[in-house]
Amino acid sequence: MNTEPFPPDVHSWIPATGHALRHAGIHFDAVRIAAPLAERVASELMRCTDFDAGPIVRELTGERSHYFLLPPQTVSPYAWPPGVRALTRGDRGLAYVGVPALTGITWPLDWRSTPTVEAPFVERELMREVVGRVAGVVT
Repeated sequence: MNTEPFPPDVHSWIPATGHALRHAGIHFDAVRIAAPLAERVASELMRCTDFDAGPIVRELTGERSHYFLLPPQTVSPYAWPPGVRALTRGDRGLAYVGVPALTGITWPLDWRSTPTVEAPFVERELMREVVGRVAGVVT
């Protein structure tokens, strides 16, 4: 397992400080899941990937949703179970996701799992399989 964070200059959408809104479907697609299902999915992804799952952003307030960041234009072909929402560029409007910096004060967001050289994004097939298994549905 490589614990070195992904170089911030490679993913230009990661802010240097604080946090910023980024357009889903351009920089990445996102799968948004609210707690407690989100934490179970994140834990299972971490276990399956030897703790190198790729970028997972966690909200620290409200629904405590997690945003699993996948390569752009990869989440819309799937039918996600109830409580799981695909955020991408599409006809239904624009979606923005808050992205924290890799270090420093980023409240109310933080990284549950950071992007690394080996895992610049969450792997889409694994994400689909884990969500289906944890949510108790066949995907």
